[in-house]
Amino acid sequence: MGVFSPTLLNVTLSGLEQAVKAATKPKDKINISVYADDFIITGSTKEVLENTVKPIVEAFMYERGLTLSKEKTKITHINEGFDFLGMNVRKYNDKLIIKPAKSSVKRFLVDLRKTIQSNATAKTGNLIKQLNPKIRGWSNYYRHVCAKDTFNYVDHNIYQALWRWAVRRHPKKSATWIKDKYYRTEGNRHWLFYDKVKDKQGQIANLDLIKASKTLIKRHIKIQAESTPFDPAYHDYFDERTSKKSNAKKFGMTSLWWFCW
Repeated sequence: MGVFSPTLLNVTLSGLEQAVKAATKPKDKINISVYADDFIITGSTKEVLENTVKPIVEAFMYERGLTLSKEKTKITHINEGFDFLGMNVRKYNDKLIIKPAKSSVKRFLVDLRKTIQSNATAKTGNLIKQLNPKIRGWSNYYRHVCAKDTFNYVDHNIYQALWRWAVRRHPKKSATWIKDKYYRTEGNRHWLFYDKVKDKQGQIANLDLIKASKTLIKRHIKIQAESTPFDPAYHDYFDERTSKKSNAKKFGMTSLWWFCW
């Protein structure tokens, strides 16, 4: 169904934040983040989430023919953290840090290793063409959070997997020979896994494996809950967001519900 199903769920859950905040007080510090049928509600105490917020959410969803999954609904302290949409959200010494979830990193590396192993005899360029979209897509998804250390970790594991791939192809060759064949240096950039391929003009060019660690980290600013591009009153707001995004470029699962305090 593509984006149709998430769009319907966004419409269905529209008004959830207003309903919850209408039933709570400012001192409860209620905040809600919704993505399709996944959402997080944070509050100042466990009691307000358990006794006030959760019943409101259940009633709101019941009116729309929906129910909370008992298995996937959890109330947890932010210091313990939780995973949401592949992200781990947790406070460390009162500082909120969002980073790629360990389970997501593990799945990603398993997928890359399978791709590498299944191309044991493939041309190096063909392998790179398979890996680059995977690395680029995964890295771009996490570029808004604290992912620099994770990106370095991913690059290191990819390097190890590719080195084993190269050694298995040439068991009688020395490490120096393998390095010279599959890796190159450009300026201060070393150990670039590459192959020489023909570009669109038919010229021979270097095709490098991209590195996750080269992905630019850029923080995402949450869209105001009440704003919508279909309301003229918010056109200036969205124009300003788009303008800032353009300037920055120039210079530069199954559903889960979590309640936190």
